[in-house]
Amino acid sequence: MALLTDLHNHSCLSPCGSLELSPRIMLEIAVARGLHIMALTDHNTSLNCPAFAKLCPRYGIIPVFGMEATTSEEIHALCLFTSLEASLAFGEYAYSILTPFLNNSEKTGDQVYVDEDDHIEGELAYYLVNPIDLSIEDIGAKVAEYGGIVIPAHVERPAFSMTSQLGVVENGPWAAIECVRIPPILNEKPLDTLGYPLIISSDAHYPEHIARRSFSLDISREELQPGGPGTEADMEAFKRALARRPRV
Repeated sequence: MALLTDLHNHSCLSPCGSLELSPRIMLEIAVARGLHIMALTDHNTSLNCPAFAKLCPRYGIIPVFGMEATTSEEIHALCLFTSLEASLAFGEYAYSILTPFLNNSEKTGDQVYVDEDDHIEGELAYYLVNPIDLSIEDIGAKVAEYGGIVIPAHVERPAFSMTSQLGVVENGPWAAIECVRIPPILNEKPLDTLGYPLIISSDAHYPEHIARRSFSLDISREELQPGGPGTEADMEAFKRALARRPRV
């Protein structure tokens, strides 16, 4: 059985995201649009993932936790975990090496994290879109130390991507490559993605973005969640399923 999947979604914690997009609202829309697996990936933080983790069993969604990290080269990379604890630990580390530039919510947006009932629990001080002190060369190994995987984001986009910053897709310990479209096109030519598995994702920032670009993951719920509904997904099974994605 194939599970409809979206691995790139921002909540009200991302300053560029809508304040309407609490984890609860995200999941209400996601289940209405047929998603089975969903990742919460705010910029450089995982602090809305606890509420997301509590809510996912209610909606029958298999959760993936993490963030969209901004490397020192200003490349966006999805850092994904099946363990909430691991995601929060890496998030704490990432925030500790974030460029310490204070956010101005009136100019760049609010950065609030909430509980499962949409009550605000706190707000992060440093502007989350800034880079962390970790290069694209080193981020894969660092995320692996916490038990996660890395997927370079929207690689053919003209900003905050591998191709915008480096000119090409670089080799690395990537579980997959995220594209806006498959096959990806850059400068009116097919982009060389070096044979990595390819996915698309919504990069949702507003309610209308949820599930606008999802993909089928060739795995059953039983294989991905061997402990049953509401339990942690199996990372090795997740990686095997990603490896089965098309590569060209």
